[in-house]
Amino acid sequence: MKIAEEELSGNIIKVIFDGRLDIEGAAAVDLKMNLIAGSRMAVLMDLQRVSFLASIGLRSLVIPARTIKNRGGKVVLFGPNEMVEKVLKTSGIDTIIPIHHDLGTAVAALQ
Repeated sequence: MKIAEEELSGNIIKVIFDGRLDIEGAAAVDLKMNLIAGSRMAVLMDLQRVSFLASIGLRSLVIPARTIKNRGGKVVLFGPNEMVEKVLKTSGIDTIIPIHHDLGTAVAALQ
């Protein structure tokens, strides 16, 4: 699992996940996500390149999202494939972090 950051207008950071968000992938991104969660108020988690999402990987999304929300910030998930979205919805994560498939609406939700 690789993770990259891209600045968007409106002080939004786009965090691009690339790979499998399994136990190894979660370990690879947890520290960086905790740093982002502690310093940013608007985060778009881009899941377009996530090929697999395990239950342990959900923690890598939820814990930073809760941290950001508890500080008054906003988080959205963007572009998960069908399998990843099914995991998100089955686990109820979509009720905590909204899922968007259109970049424009995802950005608008963070403003």
